[in-house]
Amino acid sequence: MSIKIEKKITAYEVAKPQEDKQEDNVTAIAPLLERDEILEGNTYKIKTPASEHAMYITINDVVVNKGKPDEHRRPFEIFINSKNMEHFMWIVALTRVISAIFRKGGDVTFLVEELKAVFDPRGGYFKKGGKYMPSLVADIGEVIQQHLISIGMMHGQLQTAELEAKRQEAEIKLGTDAMAKGQLCDKCGAMAVVRLDNCDCCLECGDSKCG
Repeated sequence: MSIKIEKKITAYEVAKPQEDKQEDNVTAIAPLLERDEILEGNTYKIKTPASEHAMYITINDVVVNKGKPDEHRRPFEIFINSKNMEHFMWIVALTRVISAIFRKGGDVTFLVEELKAVFDPRGGYFKKGGKYMPSLVADIGEVIQQHLISIGMMHGQLQTAELEAKRQEAEIKLGTDAMAKGQLCDKCGAMAVVRLDNCDCCLECGDSKCG
């Protein structure tokens, strides 16, 4: 099809083919968890043979969907304190990064596996009960795991009063060094399996062959 031009050409423009508008596929990011004025939490103590000073880890939670059937707690922030200033810089960095991940919401249980997989090139240490910790960072991961179990975000064995009673029973019947003489636990890997009342019991995780 031809078009007859009857006027003098004074200017021209190259026409571009019209493109279909594409929909924006940006995924919305969930809003950060909001902090209440008062938070509930727990403080855990870590004592390693590498330092004379203990480390105290505080994890505070927020209550989500308060008053509703699906009300539950989620970790919101973490603080790590110690008189030992040797690790101050990386501890501050770690607390800020972990707290930021907590506030993002979603599944934060992956932190446990990542932290517990950190190995100290100088070597790890054995905790009370014979459980081996490859690093201080892994020990912090263990604390976070215990806290997530306590608020229902992970499944696992808590350090319960019943387990502490078993440890005291073992000391009375087998001596104060009972845990140091324990056998390997198939469940948690600690050298803490002793025989009580004709039953093998792990004094670290509570696993028992008798149920």
